[in-house]
Amino acid sequence: MKKMFLVFILFLTLITFFQSATASSNKPTQDSEELRLQDMLMNMLTPYIENDLRNYYYPKIVKDFSPIVVPWKIEVLETRRVNGFRGLILQITFEIEPTDGGQWISIGKDRMTYEISSGPEVKLINHTHLKTYKYPPE
Repeated sequence: MKKMFLVFILFLTLITFFQSATASSNKPTQDSEELRLQDMLMNMLTPYIENDLRNYYYPKIVKDFSPIVVPWKIEVLETRRVNGFRGLILQITFEIEPTDGGQWISIGKDRMTYEISSGPEVKLINHTHLKTYKYPPE
């Protein structure tokens, strides 16, 4: 009977652990310093991102509008320093779903890497188009 009780307690502990691990990997549900900094960075990068997306999407994917970027459709995958500790050449890689800007319908999915350095200088390093979503007809 004691073994059965120990197995039950162990089972409950494992379930609790996996639930908390799963919950922590989901999208944020409340504001934080990290989320505010990420949103500020995305706001600063938006003109560069939209210009690069416009050059890619127009005219071969969309002809009627320019893709718009919104912070809640951006997932930061990686940030890193290119030139070591406290070096000021940084790279950021993210996946983004540009929208139509009117009804906020996603038109595709892209992975982009930018290099940011003092100056400020923002340079697109890599752009991989992952998906094109079918845009609903009017």
